[in-house]
Amino acid sequence: MKFITEHKINGKKLSLVQGDITERDVDAIVNAANSHLQHGGGVAGAIVRKGGRVIQDESDAIGFTPVGTAVITGAGKLPAKFVIHTVGPRMGEGDEDSKLKNAVINTIRLASEKGLKSVSMPAISSGIFGFPKDRCAKILVRESANFLKTQKSSLEIVEFCVYDDNTMEHFKREFENLKAL
Repeated sequence: MKFITEHKINGKKLSLVQGDITERDVDAIVNAANSHLQHGGGVAGAIVRKGGRVIQDESDAIGFTPVGTAVITGAGKLPAKFVIHTVGPRMGEGDEDSKLKNAVINTIRLASEKGLKSVSMPAISSGIFGFPKDRCAKILVRESANFLKTQKSSLEIVEFCVYDDNTMEHFKREFENLKAL
């Protein structure tokens, strides 16, 4: 795991790290899920492989969550306590920016409602769902920063855990833009 940078907002941290989200020791990691909560590939598949079948079983009990929403399960054998499953948009379905904003806001809101102190999220929708990485970084970083600025929250750390170098460059740029604001 490699620490990249952080930005302080109202005494809280917006952080950027590079590595494997399944290894993060935070209250909750975020899974970029599909609406049917079937965790077969990508980040979702890795979360279930490392955390155990219990995560899929709890997701099956929930069954379905629409695009832009978030639900929570236990984290099985992962270092995190919980997994927040959020459904970002697939490119081409329409109104994608709005749907991604809702996914981020609902994720952070759910973590706050549960009294969590730290959450780590991947670049939601930027993998197999095809959302442009630059727009993804901009929406995730700005919406999270705005939430920490304007909402009362138990969260002390909102972290982005990015795996690949290409996506990381977009997130670094957005953190630089925050410093300029």
